[in-house]
Amino acid sequence: MVQNAIKVNYLFFLIICLVMFFIETILSFISLIVPLLLAIAYFTVYERHILAALQRRQGPNIVGFYGILQPLADGLKLFIKESILPKSANIFLFLLSPVFTFGLARAG
Repeated sequence: MVQNAIKVNYLFFLIICLVMFFIETILSFISLIVPLLLAIAYFTVYERHILAALQRRQGPNIVGFYGILQPLADGLKLFIKESILPKSANIFLFLLSPVFTFGLARAG
């Protein structure tokens, strides 16, 4: 009877350790990727400001305070953008052809 209780406690301990491992892995991945994506987004805004200054025009300063919210607006636009698929085209080939072309360009 005591050995069954020990086996159940050991199994419970293993399950808790696995769950904690997966949570730690996911959190470490998120803590690495999110700052990287934010840095890339704000480098893009900085690049737009520099290009606007070179061309003597206004930069992306419309959204938020000095364009701080511009990357969020760009990301929202990207996610709600509708992809247009022709009715008479083969959908598989239509979606796979850019990947195939990119692969050929990288191979050559």
